[in-house]
Amino acid sequence: MTEPLACAQCPVRDRAACASLNDEERRELARSGRTKLLGAGETLFAAGDDNANCATLVTGALKIVSLSPDGTERILSLIHPAGFAGELFAPFTDHDIVALTESRVCLFSRPQFEDAIDRFPKLGAALLRRTQEDLHDARRWLDLAQSGDARHKVGGALMAFAKAASDSPCHPASTFELPLSRAELASLLGLTIETVSRQITRFERDGGIQRHGKRGIELLDPALLAEA
Repeated sequence: MTEPLACAQCPVRDRAACASLNDEERRELARSGRTKLLGAGETLFAAGDDNANCATLVTGALKIVSLSPDGTERILSLIHPAGFAGELFAPFTDHDIVALTESRVCLFSRPQFEDAIDRFPKLGAALLRRTQEDLHDARRWLDLAQSGDARHKVGGALMAFAKAASDSPCHPASTFELPLSRAELASLLGLTIETVSRQITRFERDGGIQRHGKRGIELLDPALLAEA
């Protein structure tokens, strides 16, 4: 199900690539887009499909995944609100992009979005900066997964989620929802589910976090996680 874009109420209007546009340019871009709501586990783009669309994530979280020959899923990276999903100037989609939680995206026709980049150079520059940030994030996850210390891995992951949930580039969010299940987080970090659970419990016991419900996290001592 899709709906017309409502840019004035968009929670990421000041952080997404389209923030580089003035009001008239944004309205023109919005005419080529629609809002799409995804349920948890629903695929936004599938590997091998014609690369016909691209999207900006408004709420929720997405994962970029690949499947091994035996069907095992590997999470390659995550997309957080204001992040861009899709591969411009490519004929086919390389990886599955799947909603981790209920997610809302601004969905655009790729040819129309590419045309908007040609007409609005500021949009292309902003998208390049966003792509560079996403690349740095992916490298940080790779570096985190390859480190040998489980406490460092889980602490780094919790801080990454807190920063992604924040509206400020300077401070992590004080409360956030884990976008990944413990099994997914274990897969991303190269750990077992039991090890992830043990480390989260340890951070709570040490006063770094407090858990609320199944996935809610309150950040009490960011330094404890950052120095893990």
